[in-house]
Amino acid sequence: MTPFWKRKKLADMSAAEWEAICDRCGSCCLHKLQDVETGDIAFTNIACRQLDLETCKCSDYCRRKRIVPDCIDLNHHNLRKLEWLPNTCAYRLLDEGKELFWWHPLVSGDPETVHSAGISVRGKSICEDDVEDVKEHIEKWLVKRIDPSTHNDR
Repeated sequence: MTPFWKRKKLADMSAAEWEAICDRCGSCCLHKLQDVETGDIAFTNIACRQLDLETCKCSDYCRRKRIVPDCIDLNHHNLRKLEWLPNTCAYRLLDEGKELFWWHPLVSGDPETVHSAGISVRGKSICEDDVEDVKEHIEKWLVKRIDPSTHNDR
């Protein structure tokens, strides 16, 4: 049987299916700096205090919007407006009609492959509580994007 993410549009997915699409890389939980004049976005390795840096999951996902009011509620309505989502983001890939990468847990069957493939922020990020100067934490590796033609096969 064809997997749900290949049969359904994002807008037609149940809440459980929508959540299953997330690969738990943690990239969307990193702070970004936007230049007010140019609109350019600088990516940092600074994670929201709610992000568990080992699992790359929100420590209180159900209450995240109350705890962190500016937390983005990613949905099919605002997906295309979030230009900072990495090219590896499963929501972005599916919205663009592309396949999920081999390391996505829905494809691999293993939630650890996103980490072992080096896609997640595990081991590459720090908690916002441990930061004094945000500008010292701008990261170039976050700007690099993976070429699907070289990373979709194992």
